[in-house]
Amino acid sequence: MMRVGVLASGEGTNLQALLDSVHGREIEIVAVACDQPSAGAVERAHAAGVPSRVFLRSEFGARATRDTAMADWLVERGVELVVLAGYMAILDAGFVARFPDRILNVHPSLLPAFPGVRAIEQAIEYGVKVFGVTIHFVDEGVDTGSIVLQRAVELPDARDPGSVLATLRPIEHELLPRAVALMAAGRLRRDPSQPRRVLVDEEPGS
Repeated sequence: MMRVGVLASGEGTNLQALLDSVHGREIEIVAVACDQPSAGAVERAHAAGVPSRVFLRSEFGARATRDTAMADWLVERGVELVVLAGYMAILDAGFVARFPDRILNVHPSLLPAFPGVRAIEQAIEYGVKVFGVTIHFVDEGVDTGSIVLQRAVELPDARDPGSVLATLRPIEHELLPRAVALMAAGRLRRDPSQPRRVLVDEEPGS
């Protein structure tokens, strides 16, 4: 099974979705790193018997230093795939370089629309009628990595970010484990004719 490290900043519902659906089956979550000591993800990891550690930027003096320490810890745990499950900090380029095409993120918009923070609020302010969720690879940009999976949902009268998030959460909880399972099965690959496009093989290794 592929060894997975999860990065989270908040409640950890996407981490829980991974623990409930693919952990111990398609993959093994072997590490959970957080940047907030009060993150619910820490308690979820503890309840599941998964090692966790909090990496406060204030303890390292600089983001690059903190991210190097975090990457070192993940490598020590044998992590092959990093999953950002509600991780709200931007990763240093050095961290990304250590896991090329091995970092997945979940984002509450149909990228490339509305990248970065406050994605749902951005979409509401723009007046969109279709919202969605994107699973994508992480590169050095802000939500600019190649798209793996997407799903749209029509919410023509959306006004409240909390209500939109409540609609999108179950989609996140379905798509993120699916993308992780596809990675573990070797079913994601680059399109030779368009390297930014990620293809899903019908069968492992096909």
